[in-house]
Amino acid sequence: MSTDSLALLRKNASEEIRALAEEHYKHDLQDSDRDTLKSAAGKIGTHVTIGSIVGLGLGAYLAFRLRRTRMQMFDAFRAHEKPTHVKFANGREEAIPDITPMLRPSTLGDVAAYTFFGFGGLFLGGETGLLTGSASAGRTITRDPESRQRIETAFRRFRADVLRKEANSLDQKKGVTELLGL
Repeated sequence: MSTDSLALLRKNASEEIRALAEEHYKHDLQDSDRDTLKSAAGKIGTHVTIGSIVGLGLGAYLAFRLRRTRMQMFDAFRAHEKPTHVKFANGREEAIPDITPMLRPSTLGDVAAYTFFGFGGLFLGGETGLLTGSASAGRTITRDPESRQRIETAFRRFRADVLRKEANSLDQKKGVTELLGL
């Protein structure tokens, strides 16, 4: 499993692309645009962090509820009167083994439940936080039409430079891993 699977741990692009983005960031944008982008990026990070924490807590809570329900079902099963012998038509009687200890919830099952519910909650919470943070960041960027236009223009220029760099790399016949920055 890659660390890119969790929104909280995702890495950024390669160093060359990062340097190119920094140049466009410095030269194509005004100070207010840079502040808007920093604010938008901070909102995404905040939403992802809060979503991950809430998801982890929710996963632990659901695992706790599942464990309690399993214990209640086991207690109800144990308290219920069960047959101890089976009597066949020919009169023969056989003892039925008691399987109650085999149905008892185990510590290993509890650990597995807390682990998987915790990771599932972390993943879902982080991804939900990424979606809500992206929406919030989008609203932050589009709030001022003039700033939005400058940011979009800077992004288009950056993207064109990245595509030129990729085309040059293809013309030089670099390997796929070098091209993707891996």
